[in-house]
Amino acid sequence: MIPLDHAHLYVSVGTHPGRKGKNNEDRFGVSAYQVSEDVLTPSLLAVIADGVGGHRAGEVAAEMAVEIVSHVVAESDAKDPGGTLADAIRQANLAITTRAQSSTDFLGMGTTCACVWILGDRLYTASVGDSRIYLLRNNEIKQITIDHTWIQEAIDAGVLMPEQARGHPNAHVIRRHLGSQQSVVPDFRLRLSSTESDTQSESNQGLLLHPDDQLLLCSDGLTDMVSDAEILTILSKDHGENAIDDLITLANEHGGHDNITVVVMRVPEKGLEHVIKGKPQRSLLTWGLAAAAVLLSVLIFIIGSYYWLQSRDDSTSLPTQSMVIEATSIRDDQQMLSPTDVVQPRMTSTVDTATTYTITPPTPTSEFTTPEVTYTPWPTSTQVPTDIN
Repeated sequence: MIPLDHAHLYVSVGTHPGRKGKNNEDRFGVSAYQVSEDVLTPSLLAVIADGVGGHRAGEVAAEMAVEIVSHVVAESDAKDPGGTLADAIRQANLAITTRAQSSTDFLGMGTTCACVWILGDRLYTASVGDSRIYLLRNNEIKQITIDHTWIQEAIDAGVLMPEQARGHPNAHVIRRHLGSQQSVVPDFRLRLSSTESDTQSESNQGLLLHPDDQLLLCSDGLTDMVSDAEILTILSKDHGENAIDDLITLANEHGGHDNITVVVMRVPEKGLEHVIKGKPQRSLLTWGLAAAAVLLSVLIFIIGSYYWLQSRDDSTSLPTQSMVIEATSIRDDQQMLSPTDVVQPRMTSTVDTATTYTITPPTPTSEFTTPEVTYTPWPTSTQVPTDIN
């Protein structure tokens, strides 16, 4: 894909190490593209990763996840978003696992990963771990990813009620992460309703975005401290940097126990109907005018050539060329011009100039300028993921 310096949605990002003196092991990346020179569909990718592992290794894993996923998506043709995201996450997992085995400093490192890929006005997601993606629509907030945690498994099994999850001792035991020795399966469930089956949730991939929709990607440093209702209240009244600052401030006021990273993307009020999809569609009128111009040029050339051939004198015929510079002889009483003088030769044309229509493909428009891809420079340490059976 072709990198762009702007995006077709509003994007705001922020990260903070929290209040417990931890290194910031969270990483995020936001990238805007155009699919290709022929396919003008704009593309927006956001990735967040929450690293885990001792000796500053978590930051390494998170950095690798963001960079590898972003690279694989950037090199794709965007024809199979789900397949591309799955391949990107698998490559990131293999690279992190290999790196972890290369040194005792990196042993046990891993990371969560949550991805939002917007192609035109369609949403695609993938996640591993407990970093979340939310959809805010019509004054409601929905967590559209499912946590890969012991707590979520207990809730699904009916062992715990959702209200018992906050503060539970196993709240941070994650069941799936990049850097695992086992094969990691990305989760493509895009859950819009708690009553949906997994198959129904996966079929929501490619969801059509509506005007004023907001998408929130965040690490658990936010959601452990701030409730969904509080997130909705803040994002309903504030936009941009103010909303990011308010969310991070509230998480820190409630304890700030972990790194906090937030990415918010908002669809413009007028929606994305103006987004150009696929190859530029030239109207029949445009094609007709272009064809008429070409035919007119050919016709004028034929007629002009015919009359020129009929009228020319064989004994004084000029060289065959469309433009003729008429030479002017200098009489004895004329002043010779110096090399610095300028003479404008008289030009005659044997063919009338035809009107030319230039067909210029439309260019994608943007509502605002997206900040360049930013990778936070801090590493962190978080509890190594362990399974509890």
